[in-house]
Parts: sequence; structure tokens; C-alpha cells
Amino acid sequence: VSGNSPSGIEEVGAALEMLHTYSLIHDDLPALDNDDLRRERPTCHKVFGEAIAILAGDALQTQAYEVLANLQCSPEARVKVIAEIAKATGTVNGMIGGQVVDLEAERLKPDAETLEYIHRSKTAALITASLVSGGIYGGANAEQVGSLRDFGQAIGLAFQIVDDILDVTKSSEQLGKTAGKDIASEKATYPALFGLDESRNKAATLLDSANRALESFGPKANVLKDLGRFLIEREN
Repeated sequence: VSGNSPSGIEEVGAALEMLHTYSLIHDDLPALDNDDLRRERPTCHKVFGEAIAILAGDALQTQAYEVLANLQCSPEARVKVIAEIAKATGTVNGMIGGQVVDLEAERLKPDAETLEYIHRSKTAALITASLVSGGIYGGANAEQVGSLRDFGQAIGLAFQIVDDILDVTKSSEQLGKTAGKDIASEKATYPALFGLDESRNKAATLLDSANRALESFGPKANVLKDLGRFLIEREN
């Protein structure tokens, strides 16, 4: 959407996928979600054991930053990309911070503000970083980066709300992972706090907000708008 498609942008995407996969491997461990199924296959620790699963996640995380450190772009852009992604996967307002609060919330019954923090940190932060880092690498200006950030924050929260909905409305076979885990673990979710109808309305409102954030890009943003609609309308 910035008008550029620079060589090497795939490496940014690969690094982000490494970080995402590391987070899933660790999230499935017995100490966290204790899940046996992921993408219709046994989870990493079920196949290779907990020790190898921990090390596999660690390796993916470190390799991701090795890839980012070797990006073929200006030093300034490289540092900005690394900082953006590190913040999204880190503690305050990042993936790890969200996971900590999520664990604590299992016994505290959080309010709406805490639930939104969990979802924005655990899920929306990395989605936002994917959009923003791609924009930075592609030469987007400050206004464009801000629009991508607004889109990512809205669509990322909507994505997690839909994930919460699917967990209680679909089967394990349909999802490719264990259904009903949120209820069984007494996790904080939007359906648990607001009900299914209000949760669906919230996701739809966020999709509208996300699309408005992209108006300045014109037709160039259609791919992102289509992606946002897919994320909200998905069945698994």
C-alpha cells in the first residue's frame, strides 16, 4: 500500500512467522494451555517431548531476529523494524505481557478493560507489528504507518474476538485444534463476558473501524480490506 514492493520483504514475513510459530509451540505446552492438537496435527511437545518443544520455540525466536538483523535495507529501517517487532512480542503491551495477564485472569474474572488488554497484547500486537514493519520496510511515511497501525489494532482485536466465538461454536474437527478449551480452562473471553451476539457485533464494529483507517490509501488498500473481511468471516 505504500507503493513499493522491495526485494527482501519476504524475509520480514518469514521472521514474523517464526515468532508466531514459536509462540504457538510454547502456548501449547502443559504449563500454559496444555493443548494436544494444532492445525489438525499433534502439538510439538506431544510428538517430540516438552524439552525439545521448548528448545524449538527458543530456536525459532532467536533465528527470527537473526533474519531481521540481516535485512537488506537501510540501517535506520532495519532498526525500526526490529524495534517494532520486539515490542510486539515483549512484555508491556506485547505478546508475553498479554500471556501473563491471561494466566492470572483464569482465577480473577477480569473486567472488560483487562480482557481487551489481554487480546490486544496477545494477538493484536503481533498482527499490528506485521503490518507496520512491512510498511516501514516498504518505505511508508509516518502517516501511512499510523494508518497501518490503526488498521492492525482494530483487525487484530476483532480476530481474537472471532477466535473466542469459534471456540464455543465449532468442533475440534472444524477448528483443527481442541474446541472448548477456553471454557474448560475458565479463560477470559468475549463470549463469556458479553455473550455471542454482542461479541459478533463488536467484531463487526472493529472491522468497520479497520477499513476506515485505510481510506487514505484508496484502492491500493483493497487487498488488506479483503484480508480483514476474511479474518472476521472465517470458520476456523
